[in-house]
Amino acid sequence: MTPEDSQRLEACLLEAAEILYRNTKAEELRSFESLEKAVRTKVLEQVSPKIAFFLLNKLQAQKKVEQE
Repeated sequence: MTPEDSQRLEACLLEAAEILYRNTKAEELRSFESLEKAVRTKVLEQVSPKIAFFLLNKLQAQKKVEQE
């Protein structure tokens, strides 16, 4: 990963973390265990599917180009 991409990724992740924090119930932020569960849930429900869908679209586009 280039330094520029690394910096951009970090900035995007911090912004995502701020959004997720604002949308997390206060009781989920009271202990390390509850915080970890909240993060895992949000990543599994909201972040991972978006990344997977993006990567799947890229793969399908690449296969289409290879078939041409």
